[in-house]
Amino acid sequence: MHSEPRPYERNPRYPAAGPVVPGWDGAVAALPAGPLVLALDGPAALDWDRAATELASALRARDVAVSALDVREQWSPEAVERLCVPGPGADAFFLPLAEFTMADLFDGAPAVERPTDGVVLVFGPGAAGCAPDLVWWVDLPKRYAESAVASGVLPVGANLGRPGVPGELRSLFYTDWPVSDRHRDALAPVIDRWIDVQDPRTPVSMDGETLRATLAGLARQPVRTRPYFNSTPWGGQWAARNLGFGAEGGNTALGYELIAPEAGVLVGPDTGALVELPFQLLCVLHPEEFLGAEVHHSHGTSFPIRFDYLDTVGGGSLSLHCHPQERYMRDVFGWPYTQHETYYVTASEPGSRVLLGLRESIDVDILRKEVEASAAHGTPLRVEDHIQTFPAEPGQLYMIPAGTPHASGAGNLVLEISATPYLYSLRLYDWLRRSGSGVPRPLSHRHAFANLDAGRRGRDVVDDLVQRPRVLREGTGWREEIIGALPEMFYAVHRVVLDGTRPSEDDTEGRFHILNVAAGEGVVVETADGRCHDMAFAETLTVPASVGGYRLHPVGSGPVQVIKSLVTPS
Repeated sequence: MHSEPRPYERNPRYPAAGPVVPGWDGAVAALPAGPLVLALDGPAALDWDRAATELASALRARDVAVSALDVREQWSPEAVERLCVPGPGADAFFLPLAEFTMADLFDGAPAVERPTDGVVLVFGPGAAGCAPDLVWWVDLPKRYAESAVASGVLPVGANLGRPGVPGELRSLFYTDWPVSDRHRDALAPVIDRWIDVQDPRTPVSMDGETLRATLAGLARQPVRTRPYFNSTPWGGQWAARNLGFGAEGGNTALGYELIAPEAGVLVGPDTGALVELPFQLLCVLHPEEFLGAEVHHSHGTSFPIRFDYLDTVGGGSLSLHCHPQERYMRDVFGWPYTQHETYYVTASEPGSRVLLGLRESIDVDILRKEVEASAAHGTPLRVEDHIQTFPAEPGQLYMIPAGTPHASGAGNLVLEISATPYLYSLRLYDWLRRSGSGVPRPLSHRHAFANLDAGRRGRDVVDDLVQRPRVLREGTGWREEIIGALPEMFYAVHRVVLDGTRPSEDDTEGRFHILNVAAGEGVVVETADGRCHDMAFAETLTVPASVGGYRLHPVGSGPVQVIKSLVTPS
């Protein structure tokens, strides 16, 4: 098999199983004239008034009588106060993941009087609870919602249950998204139309049968999510220089290759309108085909591994931080599994470093006092007095179990291969860095010290967390190495090295694989049923459990290295 190298693809797309239509007029083209109740449901953080107005206008343009009902007006004030409003003693950084359902916001089902003709349009989060004739889901990918809330584009009504209150990210992450995602997932089998409004001027949609048929096909073939980069105060320039991403916030710090709760898959024709579908729906509608039976049993419909980039090339060091240990994550934050991480150094500048683990001689009480003094008075912390430092060697994996203090230094491109939870960075020190508004960045050091693993230190950090490759299997022109595995971590990281022209052989053996081209020009993934999916340098691909056997064919003239991660057998 021969394939020419290609550049990194920023907008990978896959065929839809039916028509994808632009505009509200396209969405209503096949809608009966009535009488019927149409529920327009979706997440809180979008412009609901605009969506309802434009949909109603499209219906009236077809001479359909329309009356509209904003379901948010029927939310129970008492339920909203109890479930959605953080109390005066709420944590400033994190909230427990919300466990209530959309129906809990109402005193009974939303009340709707059925029409004798035309359409009653019931819109807003929870609209599908009114026993409608049709359910349409209007969706805004999460990166747009986060940006809109952070920038104030959605100044009020952006958070669930709080239509007259300025939006805040804390409620978006820990309340709105969990509740909206569960609501969407429960409706997925019966949604009659999916509408993508990331371009509010031209929504793009597909009917429910097309939605489900498209996802059924994607669950049985290699699939890549749409990548994007966020900016942060420490971010670098590698992705802007090498992958063509615009540094909209001044840098390309966080590269979302595959973070399941936010990831989307673009579907549609080669040219023209595209719909972005949540990656998570593949796990919800086809858990055994996509995840594998054993992974589905252990993790439900949660996709448990994420791949993202940390770009500090031309930027600054990340904060010194750790992540919650398992019991704390479950009891305090509400996640059923914790945030184990690894750093794979893809590229680095001379002299760059990785901070990882405690020094042998550390006194945790002294570290605590110095961290508290730094937070209170802005005094510098001599991090190297407490934390070990390692050269950032391209090709080296650094293991970061929950509770381990760590940071990527300036000058690195790190591929972070981690458990999916990603919103719990417990900061000890942030180099006295200030936010865009000029105030010191907040430190969640009390959470950090409650989770700090003080047992693994010194030589144990080197032996356990900076592992040497071990050959797992090999063939002509290729080998597969284990480069990171620990008993307390539920996933492992392997590397497939292709240093000839022959393909490697692999098999999912009933559990999904994630692949990333970490060095070289690329590969072609060929499945046992003859499908081929090419991958360029720095791209990430999911191989569903149902794929079974597959090959990796090297592309280009030099060696290729592919990082692979999978959930380890229990």
